[in-house]
Amino acid sequence: MGVYFLYTYAKLSGLSLSEAIKRAYFEKIEDEYDIALADDTLKEYERDPKTYTLDEVKKMFGLISVTKEK
Repeated sequence: MGVYFLYTYAKLSGLSLSEAIKRAYFEKIEDEYDIALADDTLKEYERDPKTYTLDEVKKMFGLISVTKEK
């Protein structure tokens, strides 16, 4: 990846070169964070594969009543 690519990317994005590099840098950090979080979540699930339905979670947090109204 050369300097030309960076300038072209910045121009096509309507950004200054420094702003384009800064955005790309932070997107990369965010992607790495998301991957690490997903890895941790998978490890936690592998230790305890219990899952919950959306209704169960809502009940746990008191977002819906335990009995459904008709």
